[in-house]
Amino acid sequence: MQENSKIKKAVALDYEKGVDSAPKVVAKAKGEAAKNIIKIANENQIPIKKDEDLVELLSKIDIGKEIPNSMYKAVAEIFAFIYELSNEKKGIEK
Repeated sequence: MQENSKIKKAVALDYEKGVDSAPKVVAKAKGEAAKNIIKIANENQIPIKKDEDLVELLSKIDIGKEIPNSMYKAVAEIFAFIYELSNEKKGIEK
């Protein structure tokens, strides 16, 4: 069984430094649509971080809305993870 066959929900975030005041939800889905979000991310080499608890919380936010202050720390950890992965792929050391 493939790992993505277990996907129940997916949430996509976006943050543009200097433009956005906080990360925002740009897509969210359940079931097959969630698998499609993951597929598109993989095809576009967008890093993916699995965190079922955080996805559950983020899925309650409307698309286009910024995350609330109470979620900043958890989401910052996700963006730090993604930043580190991106640097590793580019061959940049810490």
